[in-house]
Amino acid sequence: MDRTYPPKGFVMLDQLSLLSFASGGWGQALLAGALVTVSLALACLPIGLPLGLVVALAARSRKRLPRAWATTFSTVFRGLPELLTLLIIYYGCQIAAQKILAAMGYQGEFLINTFLAAMIAFSLVFAAFSSEIWLAAFKTLPKGQLEACSALGLSKRTGFFKVLLPQLTRIALPGLSNNWLSLLKDTSLVSTISLVDLMRQTNLAVSVTKEPMFFYGVACLGYLLFAAVSGRVFAFIERRSNRHLQGARA
Repeated sequence: MDRTYPPKGFVMLDQLSLLSFASGGWGQALLAGALVTVSLALACLPIGLPLGLVVALAARSRKRLPRAWATTFSTVFRGLPELLTLLIIYYGCQIAAQKILAAMGYQGEFLINTFLAAMIAFSLVFAAFSSEIWLAAFKTLPKGQLEACSALGLSKRTGFFKVLLPQLTRIALPGLSNNWLSLLKDTSLVSTISLVDLMRQTNLAVSVTKEPMFFYGVACLGYLLFAAVSGRVFAFIERRSNRHLQGARA
């Protein structure tokens, strides 16, 4: 008995129609999930970058207590799997807050915002890894820079923010760009706590349409697009930060 199959062109059109923004399409849902992914990664930067620098400064401290704290922080959050850190922050904060509120007489249920929990968890991980980048940048700076700032009459605070930090940032940029890409990929783990990001929406689309290869391929293209755009942005920042060196060579 002969069977007739639809032409391949029609099959492709049917699959592409799944990405439409009309009713029955998943385009709007995937776009919303992609925005959550990018927003989460960007929200981690204002916390993770300064905290990583603080950890690096503590690791260089002459006092034992700051050095011990920096070593413990870096070891713990670089050693734990990102998924485990996320789950501990999400469930641990809820349990701790619930017990504190119960001790105060509140009997209601306390739920932590999933976006906030993910932001805290990934910021801590990003800070731990970026602290190693900052430390490596410190080691490449010529010794005596602070002494030179002092000779010019600059305070330690002014010398650090006006002289050392711009140089550290320029040196650390390549390593920080790699950490940023890792952060973007790690955000896919938030689907485990039901935050509706790109991967969560992709999994929902697969469960409804039974088209795993198509939607996972779309998710791959999405993350590759994020990486490509990030690479262009960091390349532009590096060119801007190194423009004085290019002028000196010319």
